[in-house]
Amino acid sequence: MLENALTMVAIIFIVNVLYVSLMTIRMILTLKGRTYIAAFVSMFEIVIYVVGLGLVLDNLDQIQNLIAYAIGFATGLIIGSKIEEKLALGYITVNVVSANPDLKFTQRLREKGYGVTSWSSYGMDGDRLSVQILTPRKYELNLYQAIHEIDPKAFIISYEPKRIHGGFWVKQVRKGKLMRKENKTKEQTQNESQQKEQSSKTEH
Repeated sequence: MLENALTMVAIIFIVNVLYVSLMTIRMILTLKGRTYIAAFVSMFEIVIYVVGLGLVLDNLDQIQNLIAYAIGFATGLIIGSKIEEKLALGYITVNVVSANPDLKFTQRLREKGYGVTSWSSYGMDGDRLSVQILTPRKYELNLYQAIHEIDPKAFIISYEPKRIHGGFWVKQVRKGKLMRKENKTKEQTQNESQQKEQSSKTEH
């Protein structure tokens, strides 16, 4: 009897984790404009939902089933969010303000393949360089690292645009050109560091 009860609790928990994870992913896909993929995911989501809810409704007198349902719901929400973070769908816009207007932010970031717009601005303590960068979310951390290398004291604020239309840069990203440029930059950096190590060894 106890084994049957534990089995039922485990099934309800797992089913609800799957349901809420799919629900979270489907909602995010819908917000990102991936309507057809979201519709495909929703088919599995609704089947799992009906199965899980049916198990609970057939055993409403068992409090442990309700608890498993509630914990599974919360766990599924967390897992769904983590999956979305790993997928990193869509783009982000990053605004950077540097206190040093002489830095070649635009040139160095464009060399890495990012879409950049820059303009002169004025802050409380004088002239500033303002830069707006558009990048896929999966390259977000790489972008922050590149900004930090150029100006460790730069002010950074980012947000997610709802709609992007036009421009040559998005087409380049979809063709994978940004990734290729990043790989070339990494290879160049590695080659330069290797050359420096070899020259230092030769001097010694």
